[in-house]
Amino acid sequence: MLADTTKSEYAKQRPVKGKVRWTDGFWKEVTESCAENMVPNLQKMFEDKDISHVIENFRICAGKSDGEFDGSVFGDGDFYKWMESAFYASEITGNYELLEKLDQYITLIGEAQQPDGYLSTKQIIGSVKGTELDRMGDINDFEVYNMGHLFTSACLHHRITGKTNFLEIAEKAAGYLQKMYEEAEKAGEVKTAVCPSHYMGLIELYRTTGRKTYLNLARKAIELRDSVQNGLDDNQDRIPLRKHEKIIGHAVRASYLYAGVADLYAEAGDPEYLSVLHKVWHNMTGTKIYLTGGIGALYNGTSPYGNFFCDQKIHQAFGYEYQLPNITAYNETCASIGLVMWAYRMFLIDPKAEYFDIIERAMLNTNLAAVSLDGLKYFYENMLRRTEKLEYQLVWPMTRTSYIISYCCPPNLARTIMQSSEYTYTVSDQEIWCGLYGANEAELTMPDGVSFTMRQETGYPFDGNIRFTFPKVLKDGKIILKLRIPGWAESGNIVVNGKQISFTAEKAGSYMAVELDSLKNREVALKLDMPVRYTSANKMVEEDCGQAAVECGPLVYCMEKQDAECSLDDISLQIGTEWKRNQLQISGTSVETLTGHAIQISHEEENRQALYQTLRQEHRKEIPVRMIPYYAWDNRGNGEMRIWFPYLWKGETQ
Repeated sequence: MLADTTKSEYAKQRPVKGKVRWTDGFWKEVTESCAENMVPNLQKMFEDKDISHVIENFRICAGKSDGEFDGSVFGDGDFYKWMESAFYASEITGNYELLEKLDQYITLIGEAQQPDGYLSTKQIIGSVKGTELDRMGDINDFEVYNMGHLFTSACLHHRITGKTNFLEIAEKAAGYLQKMYEEAEKAGEVKTAVCPSHYMGLIELYRTTGRKTYLNLARKAIELRDSVQNGLDDNQDRIPLRKHEKIIGHAVRASYLYAGVADLYAEAGDPEYLSVLHKVWHNMTGTKIYLTGGIGALYNGTSPYGNFFCDQKIHQAFGYEYQLPNITAYNETCASIGLVMWAYRMFLIDPKAEYFDIIERAMLNTNLAAVSLDGLKYFYENMLRRTEKLEYQLVWPMTRTSYIISYCCPPNLARTIMQSSEYTYTVSDQEIWCGLYGANEAELTMPDGVSFTMRQETGYPFDGNIRFTFPKVLKDGKIILKLRIPGWAESGNIVVNGKQISFTAEKAGSYMAVELDSLKNREVALKLDMPVRYTSANKMVEEDCGQAAVECGPLVYCMEKQDAECSLDDISLQIGTEWKRNQLQISGTSVETLTGHAIQISHEEENRQALYQTLRQEHRKEIPVRMIPYYAWDNRGNGEMRIWFPYLWKGETQ
């Protein structure tokens, strides 16, 4: 759920008042696929007691079934995330049967909840069965994480339906957390909740109900992190929060933590926290993020800032600066989603284009690559290179699967896609700030009462022409349309009712303002030039040194084995080749591809199994190749995939 900063004192941006819906093109197709395929398929997974056992766990807790706890300890939270996607889907599609089913789930959750507000199916079933599992005995049981997702789901349900039945369950659970933190503070035995979704959840509960108790509880939960004994970089609690300068540890835990701190800043305005947010953000975006917007490069790493005698093992780790492997790139989908939540909250308190640039990069590349084009299979981790054969086995499959034991990512992705239209605009005073671009229609009411419908027409992300019109003006007045010029856009222009304003690379990564005194019969056109471009990495990124990637607009492109007549390991990009845009049907979806030529380089007597060998005579040949958007990869069978390639300049073919 997005942060509702409508009344937040220190937020500089607010979500729009009114509905925004995708009307055509890319994002409409993606959200329709999610609503029609992902949401119902995920529901089946949660309902099936032989697969996930999640709903069955709630039924056992409610006394409606008999059995043992099964599935993942964070299954409760995953189900709450799915419910968010279903709330959005039912509203967008008018699926009232789904809404009725969701009400049945809410009733079941309420029946599973304990009288004191506690709600975690593993422990409740243990109590019923006499095994008496300790509440909050192990942070890796994810009890608080589950409750945090309960809070946000309940707030969204109330916002969409106006009902309070789910909100009442959430408030009861928050009351339990209140007592838990009070007791922990008195006893001095404070633990850090892993993947702390409850910071965002409690603050959203405060925004929804107006009860300051929840804001104070979120503040206390964050402050008490500094009381944790023997803290870990894995949980970002080894050193006090106010001393954080670099991003470390588990990537999902980090993104959830800093998103929660940004929410707290929006309400309380602590300048030290804002300083921390900026420091860790720039350390991440400057040295520890993939071209695709993925974060958390290493399956397992060690704390890079300890010493030889106290290195700590870290899962899903941010490693050292520039440590960004490709084949073993971890990039858990939930980490990229957490990044989007964090970036959005950073924008609300510090409106700069760089935050939406990151949101767009992560959403269009890593997030969408995590699900197959038909919406039925998923990646848990998101690699940047796949080979035909590995001499070792990765932890997660190298191709998408319909069900993964750690099922946190699919429902998290579903809710993120279903809420994507809410990332289109924010408002401040008379200003409308553009976030994600895509064909949409928005019903907007500004703080001064100006009310209108704004239509955006575009073929983005494949086309940089974006047209804004105002087909319905209920109350006319002045607005300032703030147009985001992405960091990759080195040229283009803005046309306002026939008057053209050109811009160059100096405006990239910023906002340009268009003032409109009246909205009637007005038209604003933004043109972002989208040439195919080559991207190089910092020379400290060892795996990408001497290589280039291909991008066009906000999309990262890759090559699969089907796109070339030789092994991808033999290909060098030919800088200066003419790329042509074409349409290709992949898994029933039309995808815009780039076709051109590259150089195949082979060597005489090469032994591909040898670790080292004498370099023999080289042969070069120009061959036709094709590149597809990274989000569309792994929909045509297993095999090689690469983003980064060695390169030659046009003319170096002999």
